Amino acid sequence: MSELDAQLRELATMPPAQLRSRWRDLFRQAAPAIAPDLLRRSIAWRLQERQHGRLAPSVKKKIVQLQKRLEKSGGADLTNDIALKPGTRLVREWNGKSYHVLVCEEGFEFDNRHYRSLSHIAEEITGAHWSGPRFFGLRKRGGFKPKVPADA
Repeated sequence: MSELDAQLRELATMPPAQLRSRWRDLFRQAAPAIAPDLLRRSIAWRLQERQHGRLAPSVKKKIVQLQKRLEKSGGADLTNDIALKPGTRLVREWNGKSYHVLVCEEGFEFDNRHYRSLSHIAEEITGAHWSGPRFFGLRKRGGFKPKVPADA
């Protein structure tokens, strides 16, 4: 058993006073007035964070997006999410011409212009409203079709 595993098991049996002391050691401030179970969870998070590192900024951003989606719609369905790494190039041939789109940190670049949506790019290319992910072959009609980028 690793040292981290031992510390996590120990948390399960710590009385509230000892949890508050452990909190003070880890967070360098007095423990908030919350239930012992929440103290345990927070302490466990901090211990794991120290062992394995913090969440990547992209993961934090995704959590915020999911939280907003959950607050807005009451659900955070992940089945239709498409994850494209920045630097990935999407290529689509349309009416005999090849079109290239670069995936950026915040949106997409096409024809030396920045776009927040693939659908806007698809409409720019075709002159008609299209689902951008569907137009670029990232989704089939009526369902999700994951596509692995060539650089992954």
